[in-house]
Amino acid sequence: MALLDRQGRLFGKFSILDIGAIATILIVLIGLLIVPGNGGSSIAQMLSAENKTVQVDMNVRGLSATDPQNLIKIGDKVKIIIRNQPRGEVTIKKVEISTPKIVAAKSDGTAVYFDDPRAISTSQSDLAITLEATAQITNDGAVFANEKVKVGTSIDIEGPKYIIRGSAMAVRY
Repeated sequence: MALLDRQGRLFGKFSILDIGAIATILIVLIGLLIVPGNGGSSIAQMLSAENKTVQVDMNVRGLSATDPQNLIKIGDKVKIIIRNQPRGEVTIKKVEISTPKIVAAKSDGTAVYFDDPRAISTSQSDLAITLEATAQITNDGAVFANEKVKVGTSIDIEGPKYIIRGSAMAVRY
């Protein structure tokens, strides 16, 4: 019995073209399930991910607002925008507002910190905001609506009266 017959069948039963098509389909399916795509997470990782409550500390430098204490309130639900794409809602858990500081050297070489008068005159504040939401936890980290959040990720929050841009300082889950 010949390996290939005159009709191009393997062992007289299987067409080489059919075997090639089946192999191509299998390779594509394996690639979709195992290899990560542009988002960095494969379908297999997303299916095995568990949902947990995640807290993200957001750092905002130089926010220009006349009354930041009454602008951002604990307990508010705000929209989160990660890498310029809307990714759902988060709750504000904690807000720390401070005036930017400058450093000056004393004559004995020690440093002294005091409020930056330029920041005070232009109503600038630095904020540390803690955000909380449910996200998927994969072996790569926290994922909000198919977007990873890691330290340094650009984050915007949008409330009824503001859009504030900052970056992630810490991610806890």
